[in-house]
Amino acid sequence: MISYKMPANELKTVKDYRDLLAESMFLSALNQRFFKISRRKDPPYFSCSASADVLVRPVKANIITSSCRGKGSLEALESMLIEVARVRLHGFSEREISIVRALLMSEIESAFLERDQIQSTSLRDEYLQHFLHNEPVVGVEYEAQLQKTLLPHISALEVSKCSEELRTSCSCVIKTIEPRTFAVFDDLKNVVKKVNILEEEGRISSWDDEHIPEEIVPAKPNVGHVVKELEYSNIGATELVLSNGMRICYKRTDFLDDQVIFTGYSYGGLSELPESEYFSCSMGPTIAGEIGVFGYRPSVLMDMLAGKRAEVGTKIGAYMRTFYGDCSPSDLETGLQLVYQLFTTNLTPDEENVKIVMQMAEEAVCAQDRDPYTAFTNRVKELNYGNSYFFRPIKKCDLKKVDPLKACEYFSKCFRDPSAFTVVIVGNIDPTIALPLILQYLGGIPKPPEPIMHFNRDELKGLPFTFPTVIHREVVRSPMVEEQCLVQICFPVELKNGTMVEEIHFVGFLSKLLETKIMQVLRFKHGQIYSVGVSVFLGGNKPSRTGLVRGDVSINFSCDPEISSKLANIALDEMLRLQEEGPTEQDVSTVLEIEQRAHENGLQENYYWLDRILHSYQSRVYSGDVGTSFELQDEGRSKVRSSLTPSAAQLALQRILPYPCKKQYTAVILMPKSSPFKLLKAVFQSTRTNFGREAKILAGIAGLAVLALSLWKHSRSGHVNSRHLLGRATK
Repeated sequence: MISYKMPANELKTVKDYRDLLAESMFLSALNQRFFKISRRKDPPYFSCSASADVLVRPVKANIITSSCRGKGSLEALESMLIEVARVRLHGFSEREISIVRALLMSEIESAFLERDQIQSTSLRDEYLQHFLHNEPVVGVEYEAQLQKTLLPHISALEVSKCSEELRTSCSCVIKTIEPRTFAVFDDLKNVVKKVNILEEEGRISSWDDEHIPEEIVPAKPNVGHVVKELEYSNIGATELVLSNGMRICYKRTDFLDDQVIFTGYSYGGLSELPESEYFSCSMGPTIAGEIGVFGYRPSVLMDMLAGKRAEVGTKIGAYMRTFYGDCSPSDLETGLQLVYQLFTTNLTPDEENVKIVMQMAEEAVCAQDRDPYTAFTNRVKELNYGNSYFFRPIKKCDLKKVDPLKACEYFSKCFRDPSAFTVVIVGNIDPTIALPLILQYLGGIPKPPEPIMHFNRDELKGLPFTFPTVIHREVVRSPMVEEQCLVQICFPVELKNGTMVEEIHFVGFLSKLLETKIMQVLRFKHGQIYSVGVSVFLGGNKPSRTGLVRGDVSINFSCDPEISSKLANIALDEMLRLQEEGPTEQDVSTVLEIEQRAHENGLQENYYWLDRILHSYQSRVYSGDVGTSFELQDEGRSKVRSSLTPSAAQLALQRILPYPCKKQYTAVILMPKSSPFKLLKAVFQSTRTNFGREAKILAGIAGLAVLALSLWKHSRSGHVNSRHLLGRATK
């Protein structure tokens, strides 16, 4: 991390605003270069970014931060400093500035279009800054007018001059954080000297721009046509079946003027693979992302999309393959072009890109290995899912088994056949404009001669995992820089009721009830925690329309390590009380009110409608009519709301969770791990006031001393890293 301290400029005049724009353009252009460097062969770092931050008024800092491979901090530092020096010597090109200008213009245009739909919290924050720091409140209309007026007149030279403030001679601090000391003070000092000499002698070459293609889709595809069209008035949506077999459902809304979102999905994913191919194929999205899933390397695509608000991502899960996007209505064509490219690009891994990806993956695994949360979440997953390979965290030895060619082949296969996909589009869509684009780019995706990855949802392979049948409580100890304690209590869930739609709604209501009641007990009664989370996981179950639904419900909170076990017992006691006595009328009323408020707010959001329509397609009651499925989902919610009395909630808690809850659960507690020397010190301190204790305590102290000494010697000779693994979140 390199930070440059400087006075924070006040924002009162148009001149101040222009200076702020120039600085934003400088940081954005610099970040574009950093990203491109990180995607080169043998990059000095895997990620690097520059930002400005007010430390404490009237002082601010420009901060450049990078993440690099082990023992690579000096190389990373040199590259970061050289890039800033390169800007001072040669400046940014007009092309770089035009890209940044387009990005800023796109952002303010989006804000202007949605000026009447701005969240009240944003308005509140603007007035708060005015009250606390006397920042002007000008409104989106005036700010958009200012940017539109000023941006064309801010030159590349003016932007490049901002680099003058980023000199190592001007209140600069350089900091490295490493697992083990590699770069010492003199090393850092020598790097700074070296770069300063290179700059003084002018031995830093100018920036070399890449060639950027003009069009995302080089040749327009053949336009598809609509085979079938259905209107669903209860959803306000239209469904189309295109000539290539792709199913489209779109809903026009007026919630946000500058938002269109979409998700396409198809059944069949990683669960269908043999375990021997799992790690290679699960790395497919990562490797493909670096090669360029849309036919262009990420660094090139970034410039091609400058000024456009359109992004598309992909995900390959256990039972489903999905792509998802977010774009402005004016950039819908760009978003759909990216989907077309996704389906028509043949990925071929080259050695250079694969090497970068695997280096990044290896460093990410090592970084996770040093995070205390990893040991915790890994153990939770191992306990709850029987150490199933699908839930097991990827290790360095797993990365060596990855076959890049197989990974890319599998990824390409996942997004090849349009007839296997259903796409839901929600937002500010004008059908007269959107439909021709849908037919061109989604309907124009060629259908393969033979079906590819067509799976019956009822015949998918389930993931191999089993929840423990007995109680399991465990403490995971991990070294920490800042000591903290996390508690997670998990219970298995198995839904057997024939009215599964209602049961799933019951699970949602019960999780909110548990969260509310445990919060009341642990925070308001005992005053020991700030918040509690209760989460539901049903994703391990295959999406069959018959059979049981399995998963788990987990309670999560952080607390003082000294009382973690006690608080876990209190939470269990409260759950058991709810099962045996039931909640009060007031408890049920509170939960119903919370759910109703969330539902009403959701009805005004595009993402809420997108999720509801997707859930209607993916529901086990769906049989070809999404309108009927949507109604059944709504009816299920209404039935649960009308029947949710204290006694009904009590019976549901007994039916859905183990009863009594204390007969089957896992409780894992993350605790800080003290060093042998701290333990030794604590023992000595405790013995100062207990001189009369038996001699065996002194023998125990001597034993601890020997243990501490041997551990110290082992750490010195074996270069043992004192930090442990980090893992992904359980859910």
